[in-house]
This record gives sequence, structure tokens and C-alpha cells, in this order.
Amino acid sequence: MDRVTAAKVFVDLAYSGSFTRTADRLEMSRPMVSRHLEAMESWLQARLFHRTTRKISLTSAGEQCLPEVEAWLEQADALPQLGTAQQEPSGHLRLATSMSFGFSQLVPALKGFMSQYPRVTIDIELQDTVTDLTAQRIDLTLRFASNPDPALIGKPVATCESVLVASPDYLEQRGVPPNPQALSEHDCLGYKNFGRHVWHLRNSQDETVDIDIRCRLSANEVTAVMKAALEGMGIAMQPTYLVAGYLASGELVPVLPQWRPEDLKIYILYASRKHQLPAVRALIDYLESWFRNNPW
Repeated sequence: MDRVTAAKVFVDLAYSGSFTRTADRLEMSRPMVSRHLEAMESWLQARLFHRTTRKISLTSAGEQCLPEVEAWLEQADALPQLGTAQQEPSGHLRLATSMSFGFSQLVPALKGFMSQYPRVTIDIELQDTVTDLTAQRIDLTLRFASNPDPALIGKPVATCESVLVASPDYLEQRGVPPNPQALSEHDCLGYKNFGRHVWHLRNSQDETVDIDIRCRLSANEVTAVMKAALEGMGIAMQPTYLVAGYLASGELVPVLPQWRPEDLKIYILYASRKHQLPAVRALIDYLESWFRNNPW
């Protein structure tokens, strides 16, 4: 049995803790996962997992073997690249980003990359939560942060600016707030991942205000909040990469444009520079160039 595949099954099981989840992620049957694990244990002459009817967990031997097997897999993955620095990038990449950014910016950017490198295939994981790159086998993630996770490597590739917006119908019915304090009297649309509903705003004179807002509707994904704003349901804080088109068409209009939320950097992040595949390096360079030359 293929030892590389058996090693990948062992490592994935160590992070997933589930035969079913590993079978789904590696696209093989559950019995095949079991056979690969048995082959791995036979190869290493050690029992790698405690197994019960409900869960599995690493034995002490499994814990000792895991980092060595991960390092061996990195070397195995790098072998085809030895002496082929100029070869065309190829292989399968997994990316992670937020749903709103993936929908509005990342997919359009990838069109040109995939046309340029036809031997590369891409799987996008859309989620607004922080991703464990190692556990989920993610090659690259694009995240918004003031200070990114120091355990990850990466670089800022763009700036995420935000703006307060509402539909013309809503403002006609409820009036335009004359100052930030008046926002507390309006229906506002909240993004739950920011935690407590307080909007931190700054003007061109570098004055700041913190406004407690009243949210009649909130969501954990900004495209849903944007849709509510388009429907005239309230005032929303939105990233300009998502609403620039609606602002240009007049379907949404800026509210208190002299007061802006804090900008965030958009980072490309990855777990390690070691044994980086040509396709990963090519995609990092491509996205950096794309976002520099295609501002929203």
C-alpha cells in the first residue's frame, strides 16, 4: 500500500479525530481510511491511536511519530520539484477567505491566474472564522487584520476600507443622521463577528467617537448585512470592496462620509516557507500584483 497516502491519512486523522471526516476530506471510503491506518501502524510497528466507538485519540507513540511523519511528508511533496525550478506550476491548492471577499474579489482575481496556469486546480474554503491552516490543509488564506497571527507568514496585499451606507428609501423615510451621535436613533445593521455593537469612527481631523448602535437585525456574514441595507432596512457598516458598485449606481449612498471606520490590512498568510510548491509561490505573486493593479 502507498506509504505516502497512508502517512497523509495518519496525519489527517490526528487533526480531525474522526474516520468519517478524514474520509470526506481525502475523498476515500471509511474502510479505505482504516486500511491505510493499519498499513501505517504495521510500517511503524506501533499502535498510533486509541479507538473507541465514539472517538479516536493519539497514543503516546502516535504523538511522537506525528511531527516526524509531517516532516517526511513535506520532503515527499518536495521531491518532484527538485531540479525543476523553472517548471510550469501545477497541482491542487486550497485557499480560505471570507465569503464576501471570495465572492466579490478573489474569484475574479483567480480567473486570470487559472487561465495562465491551466495545470493548477483550486478549492476555495469560504468562512468568516479564523482558519487553522495545518489542520484544514489550507495552502493560503486571505484575512483582514490590524495585526495578523504571528504564527503565520505573509504580507499585506491591499487595504480594506469601510463606509456607512443606507438605501435612498431608508434615508427618505427616516432622515439623514447629521452627526455620529444621531446613529443611536436609527435602525442599524450589525455584523456579529465584531462582538458588541459599537461603531468606532474617525474623521479627517483625527477625532474619534464610539457609538453604541441599536441593531434590529444582525448577521455573522457581511453580504447578508449588505442585502438588508439594499432592502432599506437600516444603516450598515460595509467594506468598500463589496459595495463600491452599489454606491456607483446609487442603490446605496454614503452616510456621514466624513466619519470612517478604521481601515484594516488584507494579508495573504501561509504556514511555512519550507518546501513551498511553485503553484503556491506563483499564486502569492499573482495576487499581490492583481490587488495592486485592480483597486476596488
